[in-house]
Amino acid sequence: MRPSKGISITIFFVLLLLSDPLFGQCSMCRAILQSEENTTVAEAINHGIVYLMIIPYILVGLVGFRIIKILRKKPS
Repeated sequence: MRPSKGISITIFFVLLLLSDPLFGQCSMCRAILQSEENTTVAEAINHGIVYLMIIPYILVGLVGFRIIKILRKKPS
């Protein structure tokens, strides 16, 4: 049973709205950055954390897409 397109779009937008906390930091990074007065360093570390976090999700998504493509091609 395939989920409808509307449910998929709804789930996508809910996950998009919940992505706001992604700019959080680990406790060590936060302690280091609170002692700094330079905000560009804090922004750079935040962007680096988000970049490192996104890569595994992209890889899992690509593997999932490939599996779905293989399963759809397979005759039932």
